[in-house]
Amino acid sequence: MFEAIITLCLSLSDGPCRDHLLPGYEAQTQAACQVALSDNPPDLRVFTGLQAQGIATCQPMGETLSMTEVAPGVFVHVGRIEEPNASNRGDVSNMGFIIGETSVAVIDAGSARWIGEALWRAIRTRTDKPVSHAIVTHMHPDHALGVALFSEAGAAVVGHTGLPRALADRQANYLESLTSLIGAEALLGTRAPEVDIAVTDQLQIDLGARPLTMQAWPVAHTGNDLTVWDTETGTFFAGDLIFDRHLPALDGRLTGWRAVLRALQGLDIERVVPGHGAAALDWPLGSEPMARYLSVLEKDTRAAVEAGTRLGTAVEEIAQSERSLWQLFDAYNPRNATVAFTELEWE
Repeated sequence: MFEAIITLCLSLSDGPCRDHLLPGYEAQTQAACQVALSDNPPDLRVFTGLQAQGIATCQPMGETLSMTEVAPGVFVHVGRIEEPNASNRGDVSNMGFIIGETSVAVIDAGSARWIGEALWRAIRTRTDKPVSHAIVTHMHPDHALGVALFSEAGAAVVGHTGLPRALADRQANYLESLTSLIGAEALLGTRAPEVDIAVTDQLQIDLGARPLTMQAWPVAHTGNDLTVWDTETGTFFAGDLIFDRHLPALDGRLTGWRAVLRALQGLDIERVVPGHGAAALDWPLGSEPMARYLSVLEKDTRAAVEAGTRLGTAVEEIAQSERSLWQLFDAYNPRNATVAFTELEWE
């Protein structure tokens, strides 16, 4: 298969540069791809600030994400359990897509445009049905920043009603941080998506005999968590409301997250796709490690608050019994303890 590519640079004089996928021009032959480009030239205005090195050309299909089919028509890419760095180029979270009879829905698309491009290719190797919806489970860059490519391809971007403001407030900081972590070249072309459909409670969409139910949750992992339930297979995309092996990261309210987790545990679902870790978890068994950690985090934090322990000391003590049970513990537990302490101190 051939696809349309254009090389874009931050500066034509000294780069960095990266080949960018132009979605929607895929064809079985290079000639057919070139005809599509000629008939419908791409709108490059979405790449504000980048300079084109030459014109769009058709090339063999590039890098494609690995996918696991966790249920019929439900595919998941498993990101690395690592902090973003130059080696992993930001591929550190789970994402996926669901194929219906008439269209496809994407759920999250990683932290950079190149990941969204590789996810697009993974879809195109399995179906030529249009991607009608791109669903963002929450504001964090490792889930949200690769989604804009699907908007360019005509998908409606769906998110929690609180997502647009959260992304607007944080996009600049996210992009600055990721540039230092994964490098400017890997991040070229990346921008926050614009939300077309904001979910305040529940929303159902149909991919063609494939209904998906989206649920907006109260403040938990973040203030804009959204889940996706494929009732056809009982598969539930939880975003970062559920972590596996990767220590949970608290950026909302601890008590709210525990309440939401209890609600999730009561749902009649077959499997959950966590935001990090395994491609899918049996349910509710897969929730037990996280429920235990959040319980310990709350118990230890309350004990520190009641004992009058100073925050700096408490952060070094809270939830230390969980250290050996999670990856990235030292990167996230101090942050979790700080957020939890601040919340419970003022209850």
